[in-house]
Amino acid sequence: MKKYILLLAFITTTISFAQTITSKQEDANAAQYALLQKVNEFYPDITLSKTVTNFYADGKIIDSQQEFKLKGTKFSSYKIGIEPDNKKVLFEYVSDENGKVYGDVSLFKGSVLRTTFTEKTGEVEVSLNGKAVYQTKI
Repeated sequence: MKKYILLLAFITTTISFAQTITSKQEDANAAQYALLQKVNEFYPDITLSKTVTNFYADGKIIDSQQEFKLKGTKFSSYKIGIEPDNKKVLFEYVSDENGKVYGDVSLFKGSVLRTTFTEKTGEVEVSLNGKAVYQTKI
């Protein structure tokens, strides 16, 4: 009998915490596009695009990503993600020239702070408003 009660309790709690996650390709909302414009102003290698794929859980955006056509470019992979609070952009791209490069760009007190990791060279760079402020090799 205890097994049945535990099984029933497990099933009902699992069902009650399940979320429906959907994705939709659409135009970036005003906050997303403003973030992308600000980031692109200081870091033009972060591509500006009006189209994003938003991922929703129970009607709220939980993640946003941009997809790009890479044919004819130097990249074998190029991904950009936008955090739900529209204050951070995550990026990752791969090319023969630079290898894998990834990091994030955050808005902080009106400034644009970027952290970049380059796997091929082992470099870490921190930039503020488009200017390198710290660089090291690991």
